[in-house]
Amino acid sequence: MTHSEFTEYLAMKGAELYRTMPWRDDTRPYYVLVSEMMLQQTQVTRVIPKFNEFIGTFPSEQHLADASLSEVLKAWQGLGYNRRAKFLHDAATVIAREGAFPDNQGGLLALPGAGINTAGAIRAYSYNQPALFIETNIRTVYIHHFFNDQFDVHDAQIKEKLAETIDHENPREFYWALMDYGSYLKAQGIRNIASSKHYKKQPPLKGSVREVRGYILRELSRSDGETLLKLREGYERDDRFEKAIQGLENEGLIIQKRRRVYLTK
Repeated sequence: MTHSEFTEYLAMKGAELYRTMPWRDDTRPYYVLVSEMMLQQTQVTRVIPKFNEFIGTFPSEQHLADASLSEVLKAWQGLGYNRRAKFLHDAATVIAREGAFPDNQGGLLALPGAGINTAGAIRAYSYNQPALFIETNIRTVYIHHFFNDQFDVHDAQIKEKLAETIDHENPREFYWALMDYGSYLKAQGIRNIASSKHYKKQPPLKGSVREVRGYILRELSRSDGETLLKLREGYERDDRFEKAIQGLENEGLIIQKRRRVYLTK
């Protein structure tokens, strides 16, 4: 398949498979930032209702910055990977302090928790800039069309093809098409992501420290603090509990005072 054939085919599939999402209906950078943070490790169908709920509570970066971290963590419950909520809160604080949302790569990368993919997504979706970034659906599409008989495909190879095929006039629609087509391919059983040199299988939640972290944060979100003894019930002989508590405290998500544990205010 030539590059021109690929772009024509992608445009056709994008129109055919287009999915409506609230951050597509309104592409303001705050909406895209929230959606990108939520979509990390989480499927679109789970994100959409949580996104609408979150935006209803914090309709702008200023509202989010004005909220306490504990309020943000409570609103985040159900999504997991709670560090994302803290990164989002910290990013909103920076944006509110600066007085404007950054619109360039350097400014976006300076936001807490924003990496190359998040910065590229905001540039493409909010500002319609032809930024180059790679995530799972993009890998799926390019491996399927250009590297189908290869293993250990490096992102540099995919990025080269991406640069050669990106629609410079309409990068927003181009990336939407990539995301929808990639999702479609996976639904059709095209599971080629293991061919990527950067593929890392997500470890199961059951039996992980992450499982205990989620439990602790859920319990704390339901009350104004809890005793360490109460939280430990069911985990007395489980060394994951200490790792979870220490990790959450180190990341600034919880604090301990007089043997009680609280969400960070």
